Amino acid sequence: MHGATWGLMASTFTASFVEFVEALTIVLAMGVTRGWRSALAGTAAAVLALVAFTAAAGYALSTWLPAALLQLVVGTLLLIFGLQWLRKAVLRSAGLKAMHDETEEFASQTAAARRVAAGSRFGLDTFAFVVSFKGVFLEGVEVVFIVITFGLSAANMGAAIVGSAVAGVLVLIAGIALHRPLAMIPENTLKYGVGLLLASFGTYWAVEGLGVFTGGRSLSWPGGDWAILVLIACWLATSRLLVHALPRLKPEVAL
Repeated sequence: MHGATWGLMASTFTASFVEFVEALTIVLAMGVTRGWRSALAGTAAAVLALVAFTAAAGYALSTWLPAALLQLVVGTLLLIFGLQWLRKAVLRSAGLKAMHDETEEFASQTAAARRVAAGSRFGLDTFAFVVSFKGVFLEGVEVVFIVITFGLSAANMGAAIVGSAVAGVLVLIAGIALHRPLAMIPENTLKYGVGLLLASFGTYWAVEGLGVFTGGRSLSWPGGDWAILVLIACWLATSRLLVHALPRLKPEVAL
């Protein structure tokens, strides 16, 4: 495999890993407080829904849109999505937003689960099933979005899927082995890195897709795929500048 393939796999692995860690925290909280049967049933239902969603979204995007328009659409969406991650990472690094803590999230989820009265349907705890389903599905949709956009834009869906699948397996193994949230993972740092990757790849593909307005063919970046490294460096420099500048502004302006 060449460098572009490894880069694609690393990108989907890192982004998916973060989402899987957050989903694991929710399922663990429901399993510990409300029962594993209901939590796992909700997880399984969410996985089935995600499979159907992935098939439908992937088929629609790859079939209905020409190559240049596909790059423009998914690149723009990826850029918007990446900037949201990067914004949160910058605010956290600047001390204007609390760091995400899986231990605190686990404590919050378990406390909420204990406050809700017991209720069952079809032999399953309704609250545990719904919360597990919602948590896994919402985090999973982000994973699906990342895999589809990266895979289709890079014309290498297989590598994108492999990177995400490896992340899922590693998080699952760690969860089974430790039976607790993966708080030791530097999640805030990973999210910062993912934000940089999403914003950079989104910029790259969105600009290439602008060729749809000038003849229908994708535009080419000077240096080809090496331009992605330049974009990462630019977004990193911009984000670090904001990290140092925002604390000097009024809080209401920064937020």
